[in-house]
Amino acid sequence: MERAVFGTRSGEIIIGHGPFTAVAEPPSTGIAFYRNDFFLSEEKPWLLPQRVEILTKNSPSVPAEIFWEEPDPEGFTEVFQEVSAAITEGTLEKSVPVVTEKGRGKCSAECLLDSLLDLPKTLRPYGWIAKDHGFLGATPEVLFRYFDGRIETMALAGTARSDERRLFAVDDKEIREHEFVAQTLISKLSDLGMVLRKERGILDLGPLVHFQTLIKVELYKYEKIQTLIERLHPTPALGPLPRTHATLALLKKWRERLDCPAEFGAPFGLLRDGDFEALVAIRMLSWRGDEFSLPSGCGVIEESRLVNEWRELALKRSAVKKIFF
Repeated sequence: MERAVFGTRSGEIIIGHGPFTAVAEPPSTGIAFYRNDFFLSEEKPWLLPQRVEILTKNSPSVPAEIFWEEPDPEGFTEVFQEVSAAITEGTLEKSVPVVTEKGRGKCSAECLLDSLLDLPKTLRPYGWIAKDHGFLGATPEVLFRYFDGRIETMALAGTARSDERRLFAVDDKEIREHEFVAQTLISKLSDLGMVLRKERGILDLGPLVHFQTLIKVELYKYEKIQTLIERLHPTPALGPLPRTHATLALLKKWRERLDCPAEFGAPFGLLRDGDFEALVAIRMLSWRGDEFSLPSGCGVIEESRLVNEWRELALKRSAVKKIFF
């Protein structure tokens, strides 16, 4: 039976049980999950569950046994060089290639779900479980929350190890990458309402730290949820800058070449009686049968260096493994 998973701001993990009814528009009342791929190609992304419950500890399950294969740097190197060339030519200012580590073995969905209990509030669980495939993650990034005529969102970009925090705080490259995201978000929202940007801070996730800027908007008028999703997704933290049909097509080509799961970086949301929140599906693990995929992305700008980005990708995947295994 299919299940949808969503971690709320209060720390509860809501499980929606199928069979789900898929609809094109959000319901006016009740609970619905929003599930789509990165390029928002699903015509009926709203899923109405048969019932919902709060996740509790499962019975002890068989420990995971997955054998991972280090990703080949050759494919990433080629894409990195193409992104860098597009930046030099002026086609792009930034894009976000994704490397996917592959594994094979045994790990039940129940075992993975148990790993999402008792996470720090800086990580929000989410995911989708079907009969023989699915994905689960614990993301630090909220695309936006929409309630009472207001939007709350964030810019989350720039990454380092926690022990490099002091150096990270003054790293010009990481600050510039973050400001790309923050300023672009503000420009996308400024015509919708009054925008309040808080000061850039550092979000500590244990093994990793990120720059984070919280942004609030008091809307001038009612906006459709789908309109806001299409406006804000993908943020420059995961998409190209500038975001055009041409630069999105380039990103799609690069993601496909590097075998990126379709749901990585996509919005995954929950609507409860008019209060909608969409998470960004990063820090995730997907599977089909006994084959597992662990994707990680990095923002490439003019100052980016191949070796540094490769290390960042590995750091992010290592952080996901620490959650699940």
